[in-house]
Amino acid sequence: MRYLPKSDAERTRMLAEIGATSIDDLFESIPAEYRLNRDLRVPRQHAESEILDFFHRAARRNSVGFYSFLGAGAYRHYRPVIIDSLVQRGEFLTSYTPYQAEITQGTLQAIFEFQTMIAELTGMDLANASMYDGSTGTAEAVMMAVRVTGRHKAVVARTVHPEYREVLATYTKYQGLPVSLVPYVRATARIDIEALDAAVNEETACVLVQSPNFFGVIEDIPAIAAIAHKKGALLVVSIAEAVSLGIVQPPVEADIVAMEAQSYGVAISYGGPFCGVIATKEKFARQMPGRLVGQTVDRDGYRGFVLTLSTREQHIRREKATSNICTNQALVALMATVFLSVYGKEGMRELALHNLAKADYAAKTLSAQPGARLVFQGAPRFNEFVIHTDESPELWTPRLLDVNIAGGVPLKRWYPELGNATLWCATEVNTREQIDKAARVISATSAEV
Repeated sequence: MRYLPKSDAERTRMLAEIGATSIDDLFESIPAEYRLNRDLRVPRQHAESEILDFFHRAARRNSVGFYSFLGAGAYRHYRPVIIDSLVQRGEFLTSYTPYQAEITQGTLQAIFEFQTMIAELTGMDLANASMYDGSTGTAEAVMMAVRVTGRHKAVVARTVHPEYREVLATYTKYQGLPVSLVPYVRATARIDIEALDAAVNEETACVLVQSPNFFGVIEDIPAIAAIAHKKGALLVVSIAEAVSLGIVQPPVEADIVAMEAQSYGVAISYGGPFCGVIATKEKFARQMPGRLVGQTVDRDGYRGFVLTLSTREQHIRREKATSNICTNQALVALMATVFLSVYGKEGMRELALHNLAKADYAAKTLSAQPGARLVFQGAPRFNEFVIHTDESPELWTPRLLDVNIAGGVPLKRWYPELGNATLWCATEVNTREQIDKAARVISATSAEV
C-alpha cells in the first residue's frame, strides 16, 4: 500500500471541519511540559553504501567466538542447516493466518504435524498451534485451569523459572487470583511435598511445577499429581528445556503441559522470538487458548486440514473467548517441526543422552575444583546443575570472559539463600575441552591467569 501524504490545503480543510485552527490544537489536552516542541533528532538520509557500512560496524560490536554454559530457559543446541533452507521458502516465510483452507494447505499441514509431534512428546491428547513463548504459555495454562475448575487460586513451586513466575504475576494481578509459593527441599531442589499438601485446598485451581525445574532437577510428577487431584485441582507442568523429553518420562499425569519449544531448532536470537506450547487432555480442548488445526476430508474424500478450533474474541463472543492470543508462532513452530522430523524418535533420544552425559561430566569436573562443590545431589537432573564456589561469581566471571567463556548464571538475585551458587548448562555443543578450560579458570587465582 502506497503512502500518500495530505497536502497543506487538505489538512487545512480537515482541521476546519473539526473546528481546529492548527494541528497543535489536537494536543491541547497534553500538558505542555510533555509535548515535543522541536524536530526529531534523526540522522540525515544515507546512501546504500553508508547504510551497509553502518551495520558492518555495528555487527563488529557483537561478541563472537564465545563458549557458553548459560541455560536458564534459553538453550544452545545445534541447528541443522535444512531448517533455514525450508522456513525461508516464500510460501512459509510470507504466509499469514491460514483462514482460507483451500489455499493454505501447506501451512495448515505443517502446523498439524507440529501439534501431533508435541502431543506425542508430552504424552497429552492434543496440542495447540503454538503460543508466543514458554512464559506466556505457562501463564495461559494457569488461566485455563481457572476456567476449567471454576476455582480462583494457584499454587506454584518456587522452583518454577523466576521470570515465568513474574509473567504469571502480571497475568494474575488484575484477575483477583492469589498465587501461593511452595518451597523446595534444600537437599534435592525438588518441591517440598509436605508443604505442597498443606498449600492445596478446595479453592485451588491448579498446582504449577516445572520439570526439569529451574535448577535442572527432575520433579516427582506422579507424587505431585496425586496431591493436586486428591483435592480436585489440576496439575500444570511447565517444561523449559524441551530436549529433555528425548529421555525424561513425559508428564502424562498432568492435566495441562506448557512448554517452550526453543530447543527444537530455534536460535536464541538475543531472546526471541521463541515458541510456546500448550498441550492438554481432550476433555479440556474447548478451554485451550490459541488455535487448533484439525485433519478432515473434502467432498471428494481427499485428506485436508482446517482451523478446527479458534477460541479468541475475533471469532466468538468476547465473553466466551479463552484468551486474546492474536496469532501463533507459525514460522518458529515450523522450525521445531523440521528439527523434530530430522532427528526422529531415536535421534531425539540420542540427543538427550548426549546432553545428559555432557552435563554429568561438566558437573563432576567443575565441582572437583578447589573451593567448588555441587549443590542438590539428591535427585536426578538433566543438562543443568548448580555449583557453589567459595569465591564470589563476580570475581571469576570476568576471568572466564577474558578467555571467551560465558559461565554460569548467578542465582543470588532470585534465591539469596544460595549465596555464591550459579546455574550451569552443558549441551551437545559444549566440548570436553571447553569444560576443562572453564574448570581451570574457576580454580585459578587472578594472578595465575
